[in-house]
Amino acid sequence: MRVTCGCRPVSASTRKRRRPRGARRTRALVALALLASTLAACGDDGGSGRPTLNWYNFPDDSGALQSAADRCSKASGGRYRINYSKLPRGADDQRQQLVRRLAAEDESIDIMGLDVTWAAEFAEARWIREWTGENKRRATEGTLDVPLQTATWKDKLYAVPYNTNTQLLWYREDLVPTPPKTWAEMLEMAGELARQGKPHYVEIQGAQYEGLTVGFNSLINSAGGSILNESATEPSLGPPAVRAATIMRDLANSPAADPSLPNQMEDQNRLAMESGVAAFEINYPFVYPSMKANNPELFKNFRWAPYPRVDADRPSRPTIGGIDLAVSTHSRHPDLAFEAALCLRNRENQLTAAIDGGLPPTLRAIYDDPAFMKEYPFSKEVLAALESASVRPITPAYQNVSIVVSHTLSPPADIEPESSVATIEGQIHDALESEGVIP
Repeated sequence: MRVTCGCRPVSASTRKRRRPRGARRTRALVALALLASTLAACGDDGGSGRPTLNWYNFPDDSGALQSAADRCSKASGGRYRINYSKLPRGADDQRQQLVRRLAAEDESIDIMGLDVTWAAEFAEARWIREWTGENKRRATEGTLDVPLQTATWKDKLYAVPYNTNTQLLWYREDLVPTPPKTWAEMLEMAGELARQGKPHYVEIQGAQYEGLTVGFNSLINSAGGSILNESATEPSLGPPAVRAATIMRDLANSPAADPSLPNQMEDQNRLAMESGVAAFEINYPFVYPSMKANNPELFKNFRWAPYPRVDADRPSRPTIGGIDLAVSTHSRHPDLAFEAALCLRNRENQLTAAIDGGLPPTLRAIYDDPAFMKEYPFSKEVLAALESASVRPITPAYQNVSIVVSHTLSPPADIEPESSVATIEGQIHDALESEGVIP
């Protein structure tokens, strides 16, 4: 039997060292004991015969994910126990750990929380199982359509949406009684506030990372285009991409730009808004409870509106985020893993994750739940955004595509719309030709 729980191999030099016979016997007994405990950790609950399903997901500080694991373990009636194992905090580090372990055919992984950009890559590498039959029916029933797109590759479902996310426009009502509907209108308002000597920054993600790619993807889709064609075989781009790049450049060179824009991510945007220097912020709903806790006075005038439009007569299409649950190809308990994954993302657990963890649900019915609506006074805007949202390019080469976009558009103030888009197009051609995965 192969043990694949991350045990470190013994080096050849260590094996060759001579030891007293008694010491060798003692070490052998210790090794056998460790082997037994390792196998138990990989597959059963302390020798009781009850399988342990290892669920690897992002580190949740709210307790919502651990509560879901405990509930589903109890609901199984003793047929399995779910062990919630925390991945690193950074998305890149999470992916790297999973990629390395799956490539090594690690049997200790049963259920994984995948970023919404990973399903195609993992499915193409044959690391995750397809959802079929009754499992697929239960996974898709009542689930929002756009999140399901992130879990689908080549018309097959490879994961079940666990939670989702989308950006809204957050603004100060004491500075802006009526929120802008378009990016042009928002920049005009910011300029007027600047002339009056009032807080006027528009906080966006401008650092060279995934957030910059997300911003570009939201703008190009809102302009009626996309980064890749429908079959994800060629770049699409064109005039909508030039418009998106122009908006990013114009903001970065306007009074609306925070001086720290080239280095800002979501949390820096949040902090700037809470400090009182900004009038607008493009960000996720986590900023709402944060403002309430950290600046109660400013919170009184903290409001939300739909993501700004590129064209006044065309709805905006902000990019969704979130986590999808997938079952490892190497799991020794796949049937139980599918059952457990469905339990982990059921109504009760999604509602807890939304209220305690700030993670918008993927089940449509929850948006009509009074408890959810009370905690999410902006639930209607979030639902409307999710129903018209865009997704990032669905391709196994997404990591390459994202790097191309974020590197070319950084810093935003130096963007040359037509030539920058031409550079992105050429480099995406090359990125799509790459095979395998980035370690």
